[in-house]
Amino acid sequence: MSAGEDRHVLRLFVSGASPRSTRAIDNLRRLLERELPGRYDLRVIDVYQDPEAARDHQVVAAPTLVKVSPLPVRRIIGDLSDEARVLHGLGIVAAGNGAG
Repeated sequence: MSAGEDRHVLRLFVSGASPRSTRAIDNLRRLLERELPGRYDLRVIDVYQDPEAARDHQVVAAPTLVKVSPLPVRRIIGDLSDEARVLHGLGIVAAGNGAG
């Protein structure tokens, strides 16, 4: 159905169940379900439980969202509450912003 559309592979690095981490998870899931329903692979990684993954992805702060694909790799730091910034970082045009 969406053969021409790239699947977004995302990694969200959080620090435990801190309020900022919880907010980042909620903000991102809401945005992805609205803008990329069924077209993303999101893995939430706790840097305390998997510090090696954080090193592998060069994450120095949490929460950090890493867009693995489509290329280029991008990192967005913070609670992801600025939707315009997150969409821009992910290379997504908001669903409501069509020509018309």
